[in-house]
Amino acid sequence: MLYKCLIVDDESLARELIETHLSQLDIFKIVASCSSALEAHKILQVETIDLMFLDIEMPVLKGTDFFKNLKHKPKVIFTTAYRDYALEGFELNAVDYLLKPITFQRFFKAIEKFIDTSKSSIEATENSKLKDSYIFVQSNMKSIKVFYDDITYIESIKDYIKIHLQDSSLIIKHGLTAFQEKLDARFLRVHRSYVVNSTKISAFTKQDIEIGKVEVPIGDFYKANAMKQLKNYE
Repeated sequence: MLYKCLIVDDESLARELIETHLSQLDIFKIVASCSSALEAHKILQVETIDLMFLDIEMPVLKGTDFFKNLKHKPKVIFTTAYRDYALEGFELNAVDYLLKPITFQRFFKAIEKFIDTSKSSIEATENSKLKDSYIFVQSNMKSIKVFYDDITYIESIKDYIKIHLQDSSLIIKHGLTAFQEKLDARFLRVHRSYVVNSTKISAFTKQDIEIGKVEVPIGDFYKANAMKQLKNYE
């Protein structure tokens, strides 16, 4: 993986030192090196930055004030010649805080923190996506994993629901409304007895929805919202 970096410091020698340190690490690419927060802001409008080295004490706009006001914040390592700013830097959830002049040994330690943090964020995102792709349901004394993408539609049968899958079905004791709340936005309530997976719809009219060879009725109470949502899928 290649990490994109932005260096922001009003001192040219300080920027050059960070550039030299980064040149020894082949997984980092310097997108730009700026002398002010205003220049950096222009770069951030057009580039995705993974890590920003940001000097705190700069003319016109301090690095910490600039970072506070960013809507989309990259990971940041603050740099400064003043120890007094350390607390303020960490309060902004900085990866690290480097005191000038920055030795390579201390710089590398900060880089390792960034890599560890990035790996943790990626793993958390992947786990979240995986978790959001399925649900466990209780059927025949078992907890069965059901992937949302395999569900075609769900049918209410008194105190039970029937989950229709691509090649099979499951019947569990559950309320339809409560079960729908566990699903994501692709699932659409079209009738008091039916919830459909909008990605599985092959055709629809104002009266019903076709999912393969199955026709699911659209109830009068749900018609207006169903039509509004279905039009978005066209």
